[in-house]
Order: sequence, then C-alpha cells, then structure tokens
Amino acid sequence: MRQMQGTVIEFDSVTKRFVEGGAERSVFERLSFSVPQGCVCLLQGPSGAGKTTVLNLIAGIEQPDAGEVRVEGTSLGTLSDRERTYLRRGHMGFVFQFFNLVPSLSVRENVRLPLLLNRGRWKASDKVVAEWLARVGLTGRESAQVGALSGGEQQRVAIARALVHRPRLILADEPTGNLDAARAAEVLNLLVGLVRDEGCTLMLASHSADASAVADRTVPLGVSVTGGRPATP
Repeated sequence: MRQMQGTVIEFDSVTKRFVEGGAERSVFERLSFSVPQGCVCLLQGPSGAGKTTVLNLIAGIEQPDAGEVRVEGTSLGTLSDRERTYLRRGHMGFVFQFFNLVPSLSVRENVRLPLLLNRGRWKASDKVVAEWLARVGLTGRESAQVGALSGGEQQRVAIARALVHRPRLILADEPTGNLDAARAAEVLNLLVGLVRDEGCTLMLASHSADASAVADRTVPLGVSVTGGRPATP
C-alpha cells in the first residue's frame, strides 16, 4: 500500500435515519471510519445500504442524526449552510452515475464551471480546461455539445470537471454504473489514475469488482453489527 499521511475524513459513531411511509428507517447506526490523505476508499454494499448517504454526509448536503462527521479536522456540524457550500465548491469534486452535465453547454463550458464558481479568470481558465481535456483524452472535442458524446466520453468530461479546480477530495457515486463493462473499466482506471497523480483523496461508491481491485481500503455498509464499523485496509 502507498504511504499516506494525515486524516481527511472521519466518521465518529454516525447514525442516519429516514422516515419512509410514516415509519423511521435506520440507514446505519454508529458508523465509524477514517480515511487518510491520498487514499482511494471504496464504499461497498448492496443498494439501500447508505453509500450515497455517506457521500452526502461528507459533502455536508445531509446532516447525521447522531455522531460527528469531520473533514480535514473540521466538524461539518459546526459550519453554516454557506460555509458548507464554500467547502464543497472549493475543496471537493463530484462524479455522478448519470454524468450531471449541463446539456445546453459545450464540453469546454461544462469543464469550466468549477473555475467560474471559484472566481477563476476566463483567460486562464481556457488554458486549464484545455489541459484537463487533454488528460482525459478529449482534445478536439472542446466545442462539442455534451449530448453528442458517448456515455464514456460524457463521463470523461465529468471527471475533468471534477478535477479542474484541483480539489483535495473527490466524491464519486457509481461513476461507471451507466457504462458497459469495457468503458467502465477504462473510466475507472482513468479516474483513479488522475486522482493518484493529483494526490487527492477519492471516496468511491461502487458495486464494481474492478473498484475493489483498485481501492486502498474499503468501508463495508449494510452489515448488521453492534457499534462502530471500521474501514478495512
């Protein structure tokens, strides 16, 4: 395993519940794990086990019912909505199963969005965007509308968009779930390779066997236990 330093994510006895049909359902109880800097961490479990919920808690989109979530030592529960928004915008990148690109924008414009949200300059951003599109193998497609691209190409655009502002943390929710097996393996290897090159941390929710092979550690979800559940190295 690669040498890693520092702790980026900490779940300390986190409990999350939802109300469905008038009844309360517990997604997980007293979930505990930590993720070091530079780690590729796999969230693994069946549908409904809480993989997306864990990512939403890390992003500060949802709040735990009990316990504490810390990102780089800061308890997200102590931050305002505005501060959590700035944290997501400046320090996190997101890759989704269904790409979540803006269909009315070109490839270049989609990748540029995080730079604009972080007040990047238009002139400088064009060069940075071109560099990232080259890294994901899409040189020459800058002006194309994203709807004209294949699924694999759209996910490459999404990966460039997630990384273009050089965040410290990438959250990826089933990023290969909408691709065929060959394209899925290519996209996963591309994502993990770029994350390792950048030295950032990747939290990856996936059912893929390929994801298990590339992960540094795994957080199993959907297992009935008493007390906290540590990540397995």
